[in-house]
Amino acid sequence: MDQKPARVRIVDAAHELMLSIGLARTTTKEIAKAAGCSEAALYKYFSGKEELFVTVLAERLPRLGNLLGDLRAGEGSVEGNLTDIARVAALFYEQTFPMAASLYAEPQLKRRHEEGVGGLEAGPHLPIRQLDAYLRAEQGAGRVRADADTYAAASLLLGACAQRAFAYAALPGGEPPQPLDDFAASLARTLLGGIS
Repeated sequence: MDQKPARVRIVDAAHELMLSIGLARTTTKEIAKAAGCSEAALYKYFSGKEELFVTVLAERLPRLGNLLGDLRAGEGSVEGNLTDIARVAALFYEQTFPMAASLYAEPQLKRRHEEGVGGLEAGPHLPIRQLDAYLRAEQGAGRVRADADTYAAASLLLGACAQRAFAYAALPGGEPPQPLDDFAASLARTLLGGIS
């Protein structure tokens, strides 16, 4: 028996199941079984599958939210910061896409998931909001053009990272044509060319 604390085992099991069979098909019963505990023990730590999903995103995947939350205008170069964001975002979406894609196949399940996540201050809009706030702060510092649409820029960068995960996940081998570091650097450079 694994000697990790029950909460850690539950989050690990949820992560593995969500990656392998998708969020829609993962149940709390299966998570508890894989974690070697009862469903009652799972509910001691988590209100349900939605809270577990948000926990997996925060604790087991590349730390996109943390990176975006830690950005400060005037620190580092804007291009370097955008490159770091693009790299982490591409990895984040590469792992979240297989987990969440199954929700879109079942509208009722998607609605239930949205309701469950609604009160958890989580969602796919938050990284865009955080990146927009960073770019507006850089705009205020004079490092991004005053007339630049920072929301559009944030949406473009993160959308390109999400699209990279989506587009190549369907291909045999799932390998994008451009290495991650090259993709992140060229995306940041191209975006910056339009806003600085």
